[in-house]
Amino acid sequence: MIKPTIGRVVWYWTTRPISPDEQPMAAIVTFVHSDIMVNLTVFDYNGNPSGITSVFLYQGEGEKPQTERFCEWMPYQKGQAAKTEALEESSKETK
Repeated sequence: MIKPTIGRVVWYWTTRPISPDEQPMAAIVTFVHSDIMVNLTVFDYNGNPSGITSVFLYQGEGEKPQTERFCEWMPYQKGQAAKTEALEESSKETK
């Protein structure tokens, strides 16, 4: 799990299911309620910002929401978190 913090960038999806060619909107975390609930500034497909509150942050466990809006980490962020976790594990093993 990646701990959400203010200023982090996420992908925002308005509803599910979506067509395979649909893209997420870029969003910035503006407030953290919990590890799975955040407020966002979302940029629409034209770059116009709007604030959205109480958005579910999908952390990769279980199935993605099918009928509600949600946000998720970008693949790059997931990869970086996995690398960090692996480094932390290997440093524990060498101690």
